[in-house]
Amino acid sequence: MSVPMDAFDTCVALFGLNDRNVKLLEESLQVTIHLRNNELHVSGDKENTQIAERVIHELLAQLNAGDHIDESRIRYLISLARQNRLEHKESLSKDVVAFTHRGKRIVSKTEGQRQYVEAIKTSGLTFAVGPAGTGKTFLAIAMAAVAYRNKEVERLILTRPAVEAGEKLGFLPGDMAQKVDPYLRPLFDALYEIVGIEAYQRMMERGAIEVAPLAFMRGRTLSDAFIILDEAQNTTPEQMKMFLTRMGKNARCVVTGDPSQIDLPNFKKSGLLIALDVLQGIEGISIARLGREDVVRNDLVGRIVSAYEDYETREANDA
Repeated sequence: MSVPMDAFDTCVALFGLNDRNVKLLEESLQVTIHLRNNELHVSGDKENTQIAERVIHELLAQLNAGDHIDESRIRYLISLARQNRLEHKESLSKDVVAFTHRGKRIVSKTEGQRQYVEAIKTSGLTFAVGPAGTGKTFLAIAMAAVAYRNKEVERLILTRPAVEAGEKLGFLPGDMAQKVDPYLRPLFDALYEIVGIEAYQRMMERGAIEVAPLAFMRGRTLSDAFIILDEAQNTTPEQMKMFLTRMGKNARCVVTGDPSQIDLPNFKKSGLLIALDVLQGIEGISIARLGREDVVRNDLVGRIVSAYEDYETREANDA
């Protein structure tokens, strides 16, 4: 099998640093790939060779569209090709979720992410549940920025429960904004990347962005707003009910969380888990469940998630 290579830059990007992308294809599919006369030649088992061909064509299409490819993207494409589902991937890079302030495209990188974005578009309340690195928070903030730019909402409200991740930080110095900054920093980081620091500061001055701990939501009615509750696995059932009943007219809400990283003290029940059970099947509410195959942060993160899932399964079986 041979695949024509039209541009040197595309060839370099496809092979990756020290040919690591091609080596990953070879090791995963037990094939041999080499470049000769501006064509990629793939040899090996017929079925694996065909899978390699489909994956390479998809990688080239993504590179030509201006996308970046890495090991996690390649592993995901191989997984889809083995399941004869690679055709579902074709539409992902074509559907732009948003643009960063630098003009970089934000697209759904997996089928799970695409379904998550569609759920946000069509539902008043969306729950996104999945492990670290699946883009739950980043995609939600990207969609919120788009809604604000399109004048669908007047403000963005971002909140998290102020719960330490297994550490007691004690009393933090400074005013209220400085005290809550460590808890809300991931939300700031995502906003900076999408809208830019200058635009963020202007929106803050106009009151178009509000970032606050979950406890500050009590007693309020949030209308004409895109509301994001992050790290929702660390809410209590009372906090979750309080938050969900804050939604006013023309409000859209996204709740994200990872049930495997609950930091609540004294083994309290997570408000996220109860909400997923209570609100299942309610009209206007969507639940997007992301898995290890949707991890896009770093290829190593996906393997860490898989290892912990396997460990927890063994522990549950031994109990």
